[in-house]
Amino acid sequence: MVKLATNKEQHSAILETMHRFNEACNYIAEIAFKMGTANKQEIHKVVYYDVRGGFKLSAQLAVRAISKVSEAYKRDRTIKPTFKPTGAIVYDQRILSWRKLEAVSIMTLDGRLIIPIRMGDYQKVRLDRIKGQADLIMRNGIFYLMVVVEVPEASKVDAVGTLGVDLGIVYLATDNDGETFSGKQVDKVREKNATLRTNLQTANTPSAMRHLKRLSKMEARFHRDINHIISKKIVAKAKDNRQAIALEDLKGIRKSVTVRKAQRSRHHSWAFYQLRSFIEYKAAIAGIPVFLVDPRGTSHICPECGHNERANRPNRDLFRCVQCGFSGNADHVAAINIAARAVEVNQRIVACNEVKAVTGIEMEHSYKPLSMEAGALNMPPAFRRG
Repeated sequence: MVKLATNKEQHSAILETMHRFNEACNYIAEIAFKMGTANKQEIHKVVYYDVRGGFKLSAQLAVRAISKVSEAYKRDRTIKPTFKPTGAIVYDQRILSWRKLEAVSIMTLDGRLIIPIRMGDYQKVRLDRIKGQADLIMRNGIFYLMVVVEVPEASKVDAVGTLGVDLGIVYLATDNDGETFSGKQVDKVREKNATLRTNLQTANTPSAMRHLKRLSKMEARFHRDINHIISKKIVAKAKDNRQAIALEDLKGIRKSVTVRKAQRSRHHSWAFYQLRSFIEYKAAIAGIPVFLVDPRGTSHICPECGHNERANRPNRDLFRCVQCGFSGNADHVAAINIAARAVEVNQRIVACNEVKAVTGIEMEHSYKPLSMEAGALNMPPAFRRG
């Protein structure tokens, strides 16, 4: 994110451009919906000159408005897309250029404006890697450019092991070495915010509503910060030990898992997908392979004898195999199973690639629920027999 340090006149010019751009988008969306097409070329033929004349947009801003509508309509053709007055404007190299690390030249209804920019050291060292378009957005009355940069990935690590990671709520993450990342701090903040949110909603004054909006943003930043810390530690550990990382594929977990009413807020408020995405992109930069595995059964399969039964997990924290008596922390057991399942998946992929190299035949390597023979894994000292 790059902040635009606008003066009063520049701010007004950009805001008016943003409003006019999104008005044009709503007009284009109306036409596209009536035509029943999301094809940019077809829409362009019909609306281009009307957009130029009616909304006084430059040629390239008109083109970008048509593209924005086309992309939005493609996502769901059953409804007409609508755009807020302060929706993002997509800028490409024809209507935005960089003046080193000091300013940008940006197209508005009043022509090009040279606007000073502000950014941190992290952004400065990456600004020479800018790729493609930038989105102009407004947050709390301040304009920012959301810039895409290319970050070179390290060469892939030749992994000699797998770090399985179980994601949860009491412990946000647990790996197969038994290291945990507690959710106590998160719960404390969540409970405090829930109480404050209830009081503000009860008050229902303009001041309370503004406070409620700020609270929502503060909580989102808190979640993001915790997820960054956890993902950074997990990737650093995998890199130090030359391990691949195995994660559960938790897509749709909130729909498929039912919890008690008292636990619903806790279950729905944590950003599991955000944590996974942070681990994935940090791992890609470090050259660490990441495997996503089927989560079914990982919490109640015995890693020693392979017995699969829900009774193996009598409560949230404890795993005790009803067949062989093996017991331990439930999250730790799940992380071990996740790591083992990733190894199984990797072996299938390697085998299928070898078949393809020899025969040219593409083999299916989708995985099935884990099945391990007794003694297949070395159990850490933390575990014991019951």
